[in-house]
Order: sequence, then C-alpha cells, then structure tokens
Amino acid sequence: MRNITALEEQIAHLTRIVDDLSDIVARQEKDLETAKRRIGMLMEREAQREIDSGGTVPLADQKPPHW
Repeated sequence: MRNITALEEQIAHLTRIVDDLSDIVARQEKDLETAKRRIGMLMEREAQREIDSGGTVPLADQKPPHW
C-alpha cells in the first residue's frame, strides 16, 4: 500500500508540473505571436521609410551580401 500511495503522490506532482508547463508554453506562444506581429510592423515601417527617403529598394527586400 505504501508504494501505491507514493506513486499516487508522484503522479499528482507530475500532473501539476505538466499543467504548469502547459500554461508557460501557452503564454510563450502568445508572446511569440505578438513579437512576430510587431517585427513585421517594424519591417514594413522601415521599408516605407526607405522608400520615402528616396531609396530604390527597401532594405527588407535586399539580399545580404553573402548571398
């Protein structure tokens, strides 16, 4: 019986850890989506700024020198 109780306690502990980790992953997914959206907006803004300043090709559309 002691082994069963110990196993039940361990399962309860692991279940809580899994629930906590699931919450963390969900929060990180939301934060990542927000960051992606903001980066996209910044890239668009910088590309528009480059066009407005007389540039021919927005920086966001240029290939890096090593390509």
